[in-house]
Amino acid sequence: MLVWSPLASGWLSGAIREGRSISTSRSAMMPERFDVTTPSNRARLDAVERLAKVADEAGLTMIQLALGFVTAHPAVTSALVGPRTLDHLHTQLAAADTVLSADVLDAIDAIVAPGTDLAAHEKHDTPPALLDPSLRRR
Repeated sequence: MLVWSPLASGWLSGAIREGRSISTSRSAMMPERFDVTTPSNRARLDAVERLAKVADEAGLTMIQLALGFVTAHPAVTSALVGPRTLDHLHTQLAAADTVLSADVLDAIDAIVAPGTDLAAHEKHDTPPALLDPSLRRR
């Protein structure tokens, strides 16, 4: 399985954090997806802040946490990243071999439970793995 958008349009890159202005290229194109006054985006930002703490405690960047999480699933063969700059590419490639411990994976699952989609309103379909718990990593 290929994972598309493992950094969630920048939400999991470390660039979007509480108290910072959001000035990603995606936020300029789709401001409604980054408006933190809406409940769904507020929930995303709250999750990002909690995930950032997990990453920090594990000595990881948010990019390492995100890529390590998606590639931890045994069915995932690769993650499709979309770097916009050469620096983005280098940072994402450096995170490619990140392996997360069971404790870190459990901490992520405690923040966003398996099967939860914080951006469901942006989807046109629901992947079977979100509907069938037997298809989830754990």
